[in-house]
Amino acid sequence: MERRKAVFAGSWYPDRAAECEREIGRFLEGPQPLAEAPGGHWLAGIVPHAGWYYSGRIACRVIHLLKEPEPIDLVVVFGMHLHPGSANYMMAEGSWETPFGDLPVALELARALRDRFDFQIETPRRFNQDNTVELQLPFIKKLLDPAAILALGVPPAPPSLEIGRAVADWARENGKRVKIIGSTDLTHYGANYGFFPHGRGPQAVAWVRDQNDRQVIDAMLAMTPEAVIRQGLENQNACCSGAAATAVAAARQLGATQARAVAYATSYEKSPGDSFVGYVGIVMGT
Repeated sequence: MERRKAVFAGSWYPDRAAECEREIGRFLEGPQPLAEAPGGHWLAGIVPHAGWYYSGRIACRVIHLLKEPEPIDLVVVFGMHLHPGSANYMMAEGSWETPFGDLPVALELARALRDRFDFQIETPRRFNQDNTVELQLPFIKKLLDPAAILALGVPPAPPSLEIGRAVADWARENGKRVKIIGSTDLTHYGANYGFFPHGRGPQAVAWVRDQNDRQVIDAMLAMTPEAVIRQGLENQNACCSGAAATAVAAARQLGATQARAVAYATSYEKSPGDSFVGYVGIVMGT
């Protein structure tokens, strides 16, 4: 099976299993997030995708909450930095390299989706270098260890939601224990990103945290995928709103009835400056 080589290992996250394991241990230390309280069976999550130094703790804790006592058959990750007119993307065969071992592509689901939707097909040798999926893979392999994975690039447009629902329907019809992950960062604020409507300094951080990011987080927690897309396009508060919204649509199709925030942070807390990014972790389930 041909392997898609990791391109961010050794820079955005460690490239050795022992180092990744130590980082994961640190991420899971300390007070546990609210969502770990009894009463939730979590089917899906929304995670950030900056380097592990900035947002790894949030992504790790969300994925940890998706663990099951029974083996997981399939993890589907929605991601990629796309615009409303972009194609859908899929690597339909091969495997993904991680420091903990390879994750094979879910071939049957890939074929079923290709029969129904149009995709730009990537291969293990020909693909867009995109961090949104790869940054999650060591967490997925170590914490969930699914039998297979499928990563899908979905633009912020209503047709993407049908892909999410089709994934859920296929998993249910084929008796697969599936977990869904949507990958997005939130507001990219400052001169580095050409977006600074509230100046600089603490007042800008407060506006991002309490207003701009809050709007899209509220749409995610309400589990209204159309509103998540609208927020990202109108307010620049989600760089991959299509991925987050499609994860919400898939979760709802699987039967999710509630969403809870795990954590929120910005890169400003790690590296104060005039340009910074917001991050949120959310789980969805019953």
